[in-house]
Amino acid sequence: MIKKNSLAFRRWNTLKRAFRVLVIGGLLMPVAVVYAQSYDMLLEGGHLIDPKNGINEPMDVAIAGDSIAEVAPQISPDSADRVVDVSGLYVTPGIIDMHTHVFHGTDPDAYIADAHVSVAPDGFTFRSGVTTVVDAGSAGWKNFRTLKAQTIDRAETRVLAFLNIVGVGMVGRYEEQNVEDMNPEMTALMINELFPDLLVGIKSAHYWGDFTQVERAVEAGNRAGVPVMVDFGEHDPPLSLETLLMDKLRPGDIFTHTYSYTRGREAVVDEEFNVKPYVLKAQERGVLFDVGHGGGSLIWHQVIPSMQQQFWPDVISSDLHTSSMNGGMKNMANLMSKFLNMEMPLQEVILRSTWSPAQVIGREDLGHLSTGADADVAVFRLKEGDFGFLDARGRTMQGNRKLEAELTLREGRVVWDLNGRASPSWEEEPRRY
Repeated sequence: MIKKNSLAFRRWNTLKRAFRVLVIGGLLMPVAVVYAQSYDMLLEGGHLIDPKNGINEPMDVAIAGDSIAEVAPQISPDSADRVVDVSGLYVTPGIIDMHTHVFHGTDPDAYIADAHVSVAPDGFTFRSGVTTVVDAGSAGWKNFRTLKAQTIDRAETRVLAFLNIVGVGMVGRYEEQNVEDMNPEMTALMINELFPDLLVGIKSAHYWGDFTQVERAVEAGNRAGVPVMVDFGEHDPPLSLETLLMDKLRPGDIFTHTYSYTRGREAVVDEEFNVKPYVLKAQERGVLFDVGHGGGSLIWHQVIPSMQQQFWPDVISSDLHTSSMNGGMKNMANLMSKFLNMEMPLQEVILRSTWSPAQVIGREDLGHLSTGADADVAVFRLKEGDFGFLDARGRTMQGNRKLEAELTLREGRVVWDLNGRASPSWEEEPRRY
């Protein structure tokens, strides 16, 4: 069956419309009729950055239904029903925010699972160019169905998830210490048997004990064939970060909150502001480093020396929740701008916010604008001026470049249009009641 509104569906309808029947000498003769429009929308004149396809140059993007139909240096505007002028702007795949908390709910006693601290995604995604989020372990196998019903099934944003190794997820700090509720078998079964299209990994977080939680998460990861994301810390005395990175985590596993500086966890940068050698070796062996800015996990004296020493994150992510979005993080466009002002080239910033997270979570259908891919698209303006950027401790770094999301498309639908550039003028609408 051809999916409705897909490229194949539209081409079939176009083909049907292109033929008419004439009666000639008593015979029915099909004749071709040429129609100019074949695309629903054309993004014209923008600079396309698509790291997966190695594109970093001016390019037009045509959309048919919910899919990318054509990418080329010049596409005739006569071929599209709607032409959107994006001259002077950057066109990218829709941003993938790989670390968020969107299990929004009303349990007054809960921390993040089904709680007020988590946010409903649509209000905070599209306005910064984000089309896909990954919830980072808010739910475990016992309450994931609730997350699905309350958030995933209701959101226009594509929502995927890491499943917490703790069965009840992030209900509260004390519940997260319950070793008896860390069940690798049930966690893997939930991923493989019930929701393989939604669950992309396993989360270990906020454990005060030894390496037990990490080990059980990795066991579940081996059973399910998915990566593990670890929020490490809160140990007194701190556990060995070198042991975690070099012995416990596998290539493809994720160390999040990379540039944090907090009690109970060794930092990646030492007191002399040098990146620790074993951190670089861990990245070389395939351990992945995620920003996970959050409300307390990106500190200038950790991230600036790291960037200067070429220890760059593999993935840029927000750790979206109520305190981070109103603190130093704000949104993904603001976070991406921070790395741009730490001398990371724009194409590298886009890579770490699109194609790289797509690969990490095993969703290589996302994070690019190949022909036939879902038309998840972000359009950014790169502003120049005097800007200040806050870290998680309220300290400011000055910068002169800032990304602002002008337009966001989710499966070909305009879901954010900052200046109305994808909409007709009011003067074009006839007056009517």
